[in-house]
Amino acid sequence: MGNLANVLQELRAERKQTQLQVEKLDQAIAVIESLNGTGTSQQATQPTRTVSAPSGVISASSRRRMALAQKARWAKIRKGSRPVAGTKTAISIPVKRKMSIASRRKIAAFQKARWARIKAQQKKAA
Repeated sequence: MGNLANVLQELRAERKQTQLQVEKLDQAIAVIESLNGTGTSQQATQPTRTVSAPSGVISASSRRRMALAQKARWAKIRKGSRPVAGTKTAISIPVKRKMSIASRRKIAAFQKARWARIKAQQKKAA
């Protein structure tokens, strides 16, 4: 038993040294990537999507769970960004105003007089 304990202790020490070496290598890679301007070290640490079903098919129950999870994430985001009551938002639709018949007639008369002046000036110039 004493022999196995020694072997186990040596293996743990070797594992610890190997982990330190891997961490140093990761740091060196990160420094070189930051100098190069690439950020692949951050992308490599993110988990990748895996599909357990053959040919990439996702079951209906899995799709439903994913949809519910996404809705929950969006609800959490929206919960923190509610507009203050009484302020205008960009989403609100402005009320369309209607012009009275009298004001339409005034504008039409003004435009007719304006065009008459412009035509009169063009005749004088010609």
